[in-house]
Amino acid sequence: MPSQEKTSGGRASRGALIMAFAAIYIIWGSTYLGIRVAVETIPPFLMAGMRFVISGVLVFSFMILKGTPWPSLRQWRDQAFVGVSLLLGGNAVVSWAELQVPSGITCLILGSSPLIVVGIDWIRPGGQRPTPLLLFGVLVGIGGLALLLGPGVFPTGSRPSAGAIAALLISSVFWWIGSFYSKHAVKDPPPLLMASSMQMLAGCVSILLVSFCLGEFGRLNLHTITLASWSAFSYLVVVGSIIAFPVYSFLLENSTPAKVSTFAYVNPVVAVILGWAILGEPLNLRIGIAAVIILGAVALITIRRAKLAR
Repeated sequence: MPSQEKTSGGRASRGALIMAFAAIYIIWGSTYLGIRVAVETIPPFLMAGMRFVISGVLVFSFMILKGTPWPSLRQWRDQAFVGVSLLLGGNAVVSWAELQVPSGITCLILGSSPLIVVGIDWIRPGGQRPTPLLLFGVLVGIGGLALLLGPGVFPTGSRPSAGAIAALLISSVFWWIGSFYSKHAVKDPPPLLMASSMQMLAGCVSILLVSFCLGEFGRLNLHTITLASWSAFSYLVVVGSIIAFPVYSFLLENSTPAKVSTFAYVNPVVAVILGWAILGEPLNLRIGIAAVIILGAVALITIRRAKLAR
C-alpha cells in the first residue's frame, strides 16, 4: 500500500505520491472503458449494483476489523443519501448511458460537471451568486459541449440518443447533489474509507432495486456473458473500487485538495485515448478541440472558485 511508504518525518515520500497520482489518473480514467465493456453483455444497473455490493462489503468489513467504530444511525442516514445520489444517480445511470455513448465521450461530458456546480451553488440555500468570470467559464464550457455533441462527430448510425446524453447530464447533477450534501450537511462524518463503504452499501441497494424493477434479473443469462465483460467487471470491483478508494484516501491525507483535484483534468484524456486505442471509439481534431475547451473552462471555474473560497 502507498500509505506504508513514509519519509523519516512521517509524511509520504515523493515516490509514493507520484505512484498514487499515477494510479488515480490511470485507474479512474480507465473505469469508463471498463463500464463500456462490462455492459456489453451484463445488464447495466445489475452490473453496477453487484460491483458495489462486493466492494462495499469488503471495504466495510476491513474497516470494522481494523477497529473503526460502528456507524451511528445518523451517519447511516447521511451516507445513505450521499450513496444513493453518487452511485445510483451518478454511476449506475452512467453505466446505462454507456450502452450508447462511447466511453471517452462519456468521461468528457461528465468532466464538464463543474459547469453544473456553479448553478447548483447559486440556487442552494446560502449559495453564492456566480461572478462574471465564472459565468464566462460556464458559457465557454457549454460551447465546448455543443462542439463535442453537434452533428458530424459520430459515424453515421452510431449517434447516441438524446435520452442517453441527457442521462449523463442528469447523472452529473446527482453526483454534485451528493457531493454538496456531503460537504455542507453532514455534521458527523465517519472516516473517509468507512464513509465510502457505507455509500457503496446504501447505493447498491437502490441500484439493485431499480435493476429489479426494470426486469434485468429476468434478462440475465450467465451463459451469454463474455469473458471480456467478466474481466471488465472484475477490474471495476478490484481495481476501480477496492484499490482506488484507499489510494484516493491516501492522497487526501498527504497532498493538497488542489493537487488531488487534477484527476478531473487527466481522467477524460486517459478515457478518450483508451477508448480510441482499444475499442476504436471516435477521436478526431474536433473532439480534441472540444476537449481542450471543456477542460479549460473547468480549470478556469475550479481555480476561480478556489480563490473565492479562500
